[in-house]
Amino acid sequence: MSANDPFARLPEAASFTVMSTTVADGDAWPPEQFSGIFGVPGGKDVSPQLSWSGAPEGTRSYAVTVYDPDAPTGSGFWHWAVADIPAGVAELPEGAGDDTGSGLPEGAFQLPNDARAARFTGAAPPAGHGPHRYFVVVHALDVESIGVPADATPAVLGFTMAGHTLGRAVLTATAETPA
Repeated sequence: MSANDPFARLPEAASFTVMSTTVADGDAWPPEQFSGIFGVPGGKDVSPQLSWSGAPEGTRSYAVTVYDPDAPTGSGFWHWAVADIPAGVAELPEGAGDDTGSGLPEGAFQLPNDARAARFTGAAPPAGHGPHRYFVVVHALDVESIGVPADATPAVLGFTMAGHTLGRAVLTATAETPA
């Protein structure tokens, strides 16, 4: 991880693999993963398909986050946070992050993102702001439940996970809205 990586300052964790049929690492989000909530033409706020493998021994649950450190907010923008994904699960289908979390496994739940919606909110970089990076991260945790309330912020989830993270699998997507 580089200094330009928002996860570089976190406690060190083992690396494992995350893949997606929706977007390849380093590629641009497809239109469906842009934000309809924020009025991006063609945006549908569809969460990406994710699958992972090679998590460290001792993994008891997972969390998934999607974060844009390039948002012009001073604190980035959390697009999605899912907690308490059981250890036996290694995939989320595309669209799992809808309003009801219909594609999430039993026991998992979505936290409100920075749009204050407990769902996936797609990319919405301001026109002419340049390319944004979207860090899609699967966190392997040493507890079955991370113990945060359903109305916690993704930042509280991240803070709570810091002492429980065994491994991190990272895929980075990009998006840009022309001026």
